Amino acid sequence: MAKRDYYEVLGVDKNASEQEIKKAYRQKAIQYHPDKNPDDKEAEEKFKEAAEAYEVLSNPEKKQRYDQFGHAGMGGAGGGFSGGGMSVDDIFSHFGDIFGDAFGFGGFGGGGGYSRSSGRRYQKGSNLRVKVKLTLEEIAKGVEKKIKVAKQISCDTCGGTGAKDASSQHTCNTCQGSGQVRRVTNTFLGQMQTAATCPTCQGTGKVITQKCSVCSGNGTKKGDEVVTLKIPAGVAEGMQLSVSGGGNAAPNGGINGDLLVLIEEQNHDIFERDGNNLFMEHYISITDAIFGASIEVPTIDGKVRIKIDAGVQSGKVLRLKGKGLPELNSYRHGDLLINVNVWTPSQKSLTSEEKSILEKLSKSENIKPKPGKKDSSFFERMRQYFN
Repeated sequence: MAKRDYYEVLGVDKNASEQEIKKAYRQKAIQYHPDKNPDDKEAEEKFKEAAEAYEVLSNPEKKQRYDQFGHAGMGGAGGGFSGGGMSVDDIFSHFGDIFGDAFGFGGFGGGGGYSRSSGRRYQKGSNLRVKVKLTLEEIAKGVEKKIKVAKQISCDTCGGTGAKDASSQHTCNTCQGSGQVRRVTNTFLGQMQTAATCPTCQGTGKVITQKCSVCSGNGTKKGDEVVTLKIPAGVAEGMQLSVSGGGNAAPNGGINGDLLVLIEEQNHDIFERDGNNLFMEHYISITDAIFGASIEVPTIDGKVRIKIDAGVQSGKVLRLKGKGLPELNSYRHGDLLINVNVWTPSQKSLTSEEKSILEKLSKSENIKPKPGKKDSSFFERMRQYFN
């Protein structure tokens, strides 16, 4: 089933402010919250749908991409790239600050979050941004690339716990390892159980008595990691894809940040890109223009043979349907537009015999230019490019 427009999901227009988007999302989150709608699959799906919409519209870069490319620009089917399929736990981990305001789970801003199953607080590692240059051939078919990223990785000495050893940490006595202290309050909806971060363990559920000597109790250290990027066919210059968990490791065994991949296109020796269409120049000889010819031309997938009609004029544009680039997350392809140019040899490159033949031909009335109405003007040809 096709995804609904994100603005429609939240019930806001495209000019809505950041605060209006946040307010609309909170209203949807309260309406479809799993605790208010137990065992209601439809409510759960709407809850996740609203969270996905907010994830995009609350981020200026993602919002700009969505406004320009729609769902196709979000990389949702790109082999590990985010843009959908979030679980309820994922939602809480991403938007702990929103749910803290709405449901009493306060104190999780600034990259923190909590697990619905344990209630423990954790931090999320910071995101990383990398640029990846792609050729048109890689864009046409999609590509898997492995890149080395300098980042914060989990400390292998302590396993990311920050403790010297297993005996150097224990369960917090204040919250009994839950990471939260709970209380029941009366609201207009009835009694609701709320929770706050445990002040003793800061929500981790653990207390460290001796810190790891390698990471100084942080649980992370500097290192390199090879990340595999599965880039889908049809991406474009300026698109940003997100690899979930590919960013910096979080302190004390938290959740990794994301790796943001900015797409850059390399210039091609033959083709120029306009959307999913490709353009190229191709030169033919005067004799091929007069008599017509069957010639080979390059495409992004290899060479193909095309027919040049007799009497073709320089500036004729030939369109090869479906020989352009694929549309992102679609089976549709753009076209290849070939601008035919008749090559005029220089006088210096001709032999005496060739010059003599051409001088005789120049006196023939059939050689002199006689453009007719069927010969398109320059401006008409430009309009044909985009029709």
